[in-house]
Amino acid sequence: MMMTKQSLAVVLSAVAGGVALLWGVWMWGFCRVTVPAGMMAIVTAKSGDPLPPGEILAGPGQKGVRREPLTEGRHFLNPIAYEWKLVPAQTIPMGKVGVVTSKVGKELPPGDIIAPDRESKGVWRQVLGPGTYRLNPEGYDLAIMDAMNIPVGYVGIVTSQTGKPAAHGAFAKPGEKGVMEEVLQPGLYYINPKVYQVDLMEAGINQVSIVGRAGTMVLTRNVVGTATKALDELQESVLEQQQKRRAAYVSDNANLMTQEAVASNFTAAGARNRLAAGAASDAVQERMPQRVAKKVSSKGGAVAADRADVLLPRSAAAPSVDVPLSDSVAFGMNQFVQFPSIDGFQILLDMTVEFELLPENIARVYMLYGDLPAVVDKIILPQILSISRMKGSYYKARDFIDGEGRLKFQNEMTAELVKTLGERHILVHNAIIRHVEVPVEILAPIQAASEAKEQDLTNRERQNTARRQAELNTRLAKVDQLRKEVEQETDKKVATIVADTKRIVAQLEADTKLAVAELDLERARIEAKTTQTLGEAQVKADFLVSNEEALGIRRRAEVFKQPATLADLTFVERLNPNLSIRLIHAGEGTLWTDLKAPSIAVPQKP
Repeated sequence: MMMTKQSLAVVLSAVAGGVALLWGVWMWGFCRVTVPAGMMAIVTAKSGDPLPPGEILAGPGQKGVRREPLTEGRHFLNPIAYEWKLVPAQTIPMGKVGVVTSKVGKELPPGDIIAPDRESKGVWRQVLGPGTYRLNPEGYDLAIMDAMNIPVGYVGIVTSQTGKPAAHGAFAKPGEKGVMEEVLQPGLYYINPKVYQVDLMEAGINQVSIVGRAGTMVLTRNVVGTATKALDELQESVLEQQQKRRAAYVSDNANLMTQEAVASNFTAAGARNRLAAGAASDAVQERMPQRVAKKVSSKGGAVAADRADVLLPRSAAAPSVDVPLSDSVAFGMNQFVQFPSIDGFQILLDMTVEFELLPENIARVYMLYGDLPAVVDKIILPQILSISRMKGSYYKARDFIDGEGRLKFQNEMTAELVKTLGERHILVHNAIIRHVEVPVEILAPIQAASEAKEQDLTNRERQNTARRQAELNTRLAKVDQLRKEVEQETDKKVATIVADTKRIVAQLEADTKLAVAELDLERARIEAKTTQTLGEAQVKADFLVSNEEALGIRRRAEVFKQPATLADLTFVERLNPNLSIRLIHAGEGTLWTDLKAPSIAVPQKP
C-alpha cells in the first residue's frame, strides 16, 4: 500500500512538472510580447463585450482595440484572446509642440473644436512638450508643430481663437475670444496654435522715412541671433509667418507697396545717401537741424555747398543705383509729404519720424489698429501728412530754405506729432526733415542772395579774423617782453638771495664758534674751581684723619704706665699673623744634637 502511494506521488509530481513545463513553453514561446525601446504595442481584444455606440477604443472586458498601448519591456498575452502590432512611439523634438486631437470621449457642442478636458473629443487645449509619448494612434492624432520663438526686440500679441467674443474695444478675458492684454516677451513658448494666434510686433524705436516722390519706407530693428541653430530656425519661421501676414495686408491695400516695389522705388540717386547715411544714425539725425542752422548763421558761404544737396530738386531722370535693403526694412508705402506754401509754391519734403511702441501699450495698439503696417498706414502716415500740410501752409517757401525757418517747422511738427500720436499710445521721439525740394524759379535767386549774404559774412569774418590775429600777435609780443623782464628780475632776486644766504651762513658760523669758545672757557673755569675745591677738601680730610689717629695713639699710650709696653704691643700687632711659636723641651743631650734630627720630639703629657 505504501508503495502505491509513493508511486502515485511520483506520477503526480511528474504530471505537475510536465504541465509546468508545457505552461512555461506556452507562455515564453507563444504568449511573450517584447516591446523594444522607442516602440509601443497596440493590443486588440478578440472577445468581450461589444463597444457602446460611438466608441472606438475598448476598456477592460470589452472587445476591440484597447485604449492603453503596451510600453517597452516584456509582456505576456494570450494569442488566442488578443492580437497586437508594434508601432513607433511619438517623439516630439526640442522647439516643437504636440497638438493632440482626440477621437474618443464626450461629444462637443456644435461648432466647438477645442476639448474642455481630456475626457472629450476634439483638440486638447494643452499641448505636449518635447519628449516621447505613447498615445494610441487609433484614438488620438498627434500633430507636431513649431513652438513660438519670439526674437529679441519683438513681443507676441496673443489672440484667443475660442470662446465667446469679447466686448468691443476691450481685451479678451479667460474663456473669451479676442486680443489678450498680456503680451509675450522674447523667449520660447509652447503654445497651442489652434487655440491661440500669436502675432509678432516690433517693440522699441522704429522709423518711418518718407523720401520725396520715391515713397515711404518703414525701418525696424534688426533681428538678434540666438545661441543655437534650432532656435534661429524657429525664429526665422516665426518672422516668415509675420511677413506673409503683412504681405497679405499689403496686397489688400492700394497705398502699400510690395517688397519688390520697395526695392525698386528706393533705387533713386540720393535716396541711399539720405537713408543709409541718415536713417542709420540716431545721433546724426538729432543733431542735423541744429548743425544746419548754425552753419547758416555763422559759417557764411561755406553752407552753400552743403545745402545744395539738401535743397536742390531731384531730377526725374536721375540714374538708378542699386540699394541693398537691410534686414530692418519692414515694408514700403506709396505716400510722400507735399503741400503748398503760403506764397503758393509746392514744397516736397524728405522726413523721418522715429516712433516707439511701448510693451505696456502694444497690445492695445494692435487691438485698435492692427499690425505695424496698419498702424503706420492708418495712424502715423495720415497724421504726418495732415500735420505737415497744416503747419507748412503757414510758412513761405523761403522759410524752408533758411535753416532757422526749417528748424522751427521741424520743432512744431515734432511737438504736434508727440501730442497727437501720444493720445493713440504711440510715443514719438523725433520728426526730422532731411531734404526740402523747392521750385527752381524761386530757389536760384534766393540761393544767389543767400550765397552773396553768406559770402559777405565770410569776408567780415575774415576781416575780424585778421584783426584778431594782429591783436593776438601784439599780445604775444607783450607777453614775450614781460616774460624776459620776469626772467631778469628773477635772476636778480636769485643772486640777491644767494648772497644774503651766504652772509647769513658765515655770520651763523662765527657766532657759533664764539659761543663754543665761551662755553669752553666757562667749562675750564668750572673745572679749575672743582679741582681746587676737591684738593682743599682732601687736605682737610687727611688732616682730620691724621689728627684723629694721633689722638688715638696718645690716648692708648696714656693707658699704660710705661711707654715701652705700648711699643711691645705695637710690635706684637705688627707681627705676621702666620707666625707660629713652638716651645722645645731639651732632654738628654745638647740642643745641637736635637736640632740635627729631622724632627724634634715633643714630649707627650702624661
